Amino acid sequence: MQQYSSLPESNSQVDATPTVLTTMQQLQAELWLEQSLSRLQNRLNDCLLSLTSNQQTVAGEAEIFQTVVNELNSVLNHTKVAIALVEPHKTVSKVSFVPTSTSRHSPSLVIEGTVKKKKKLCLRLAEEIDINDLQLLAQQEPPSAWQLANDIDGVIGWLIIARTSLECDANSFKDICVQITPQLLTRAAQQCVTTITQLRQVQSLQRHCQQLETINQELERTNQLKNQFLANTSHEIRTPLSSITGFIQLLIAQGYEPSKERHQEYLNIIQSSSKHLLALINDILDLSKIEANQLEMQWEQVDLPTLCRNVLILVKEKANNKGLKLSLELDSNVNTLFADSLRLKQMLLNLLFNAVKFTTNGTVGLQVQLNNSWIYFIVWDTGIGISQEHQAELFQPYFQIYNSVVSRNEGTGLGLAVTRKLAELHGGRVEVESELGRGSQFTIVLPLKQQCETEEVEEDTETERCGDAESVFDNFSASSRHHVPASSADSPNILLVEDDSDNAKLIQIYLQKLGYQINLVNNAEQMWKILDQQKPAIILLDIKLPDENGLVIIQKLREHQQYRSIPIIVQTAMAMKGDREICLATGVNEYISKPIDLPLLENLVSKYI
Repeated sequence: MQQYSSLPESNSQVDATPTVLTTMQQLQAELWLEQSLSRLQNRLNDCLLSLTSNQQTVAGEAEIFQTVVNELNSVLNHTKVAIALVEPHKTVSKVSFVPTSTSRHSPSLVIEGTVKKKKKLCLRLAEEIDINDLQLLAQQEPPSAWQLANDIDGVIGWLIIARTSLECDANSFKDICVQITPQLLTRAAQQCVTTITQLRQVQSLQRHCQQLETINQELERTNQLKNQFLANTSHEIRTPLSSITGFIQLLIAQGYEPSKERHQEYLNIIQSSSKHLLALINDILDLSKIEANQLEMQWEQVDLPTLCRNVLILVKEKANNKGLKLSLELDSNVNTLFADSLRLKQMLLNLLFNAVKFTTNGTVGLQVQLNNSWIYFIVWDTGIGISQEHQAELFQPYFQIYNSVVSRNEGTGLGLAVTRKLAELHGGRVEVESELGRGSQFTIVLPLKQQCETEEVEEDTETERCGDAESVFDNFSASSRHHVPASSADSPNILLVEDDSDNAKLIQIYLQKLGYQINLVNNAEQMWKILDQQKPAIILLDIKLPDENGLVIIQKLREHQQYRSIPIIVQTAMAMKGDREICLATGVNEYISKPIDLPLLENLVSKYI
């Protein structure tokens, strides 16, 4: 009879128990690993959400690093962790994040016997660790350091652990956890880097959005300024135009015959409004050119005593009309200045006319002083003064101080803005001192030597608008007496080519009063017919003609042997940057922009006859 023993079965069951227990412990350890990583990821997600909502930057990354350290330290009781950030341009990393329970003065956390010569590495806050040592720690088995790196910034830091030596059963749960700790730290390092990368991407998008918002705000502000500029410009232009058109309609109205005195008064109003309108247009053009960096400076050595005296001569009439005294004080060492004489004169006239405008009695003065490498043009007055509130707005375009002593149509509100920008183009500035009831003092401070090369500058034959605009018609009677020839047969013949009938009539009447014969045509076809019959002494040519471009006409005249020697003076409304140079390049002798300065036209005509 065969007998069976149950002992082997019993023994096999006993032998299988440790294997089952080990498997269970491994599963528990793996569950511990996933739970730890899941908890860390949740903490990082909460941290990221909070940081992106508050739009934090550098401090946000610090919070992420500290979260990683704290969470890992809480689950690794047998180890301590820290993060060392890379020091720019150095071969060391500096420990920047340790568990919050570890203070600067607590005992150091030490990694022992893990690098060559059993070197001890401290994990104390602010301790420096050589990067070569960290790389050795990362290469050993198991590693004690992990790179925190991404594809964009490279290595940004290191995650480091300092293990505590434990006597453990090889199959214990804790020992298995120790074995998979490198997996935990490897994946934790990845989570940390991923969160940092996400934070930086969100921050980049937030900065981009802020930039777009700033751009939109600037565009909106620019649009508001543009609308304000157009509204102010429209208002300022319509004001003098209203006077011009109104009084002209009054003068030509049927049945209205004003007295000679009243007739002259209306004409004076029309002339004054026209000058105001011209000054406004010139200031707008100057300001626009300066803002667009398109204003060309004509540098030259300026005779300052002569320029200052000429400026005061132009202001003299207005000052005399108000019973004001004019004063000029020149430093004996002041002789010349390298500057744009036209623009310097424009700046001084703007300030002097303002001083006269706001002064009812007393004195308006110009004082020029030299101080080391700077020259000071001081315009002072004994006028009504300017409040501190208004001083802050003085140099804003269109800003005007309204006062009972000042007429509403005096000034354009652009003079001071243009003056300050012209001073800045000279490398200087404008300063103001004033007190209500005690006068004002404006100072133009310019460097004695400009940072530019001296160039030979052709003399600009175009009128200096600030001064000559005041005397467009003033010398008409006097000048006409010097040009009337003995008989009409001896009168020089001028061919006037102008398609605008009003401008043509104005020029024709003025030059005929001076004794010239005028052949008036309004297109190119008529001009060529006249030239076939006679050779004029001068051709006055408009550029914009209905049947042919004036620039093309000039080229044809210069290419034709018969007409090549005839002087050509262009009078045109082409007055933007470069227009004068374009006209002169085609071969004209002189250029004058509209509105026509009649005394200047007279001088240019007499120059060639």
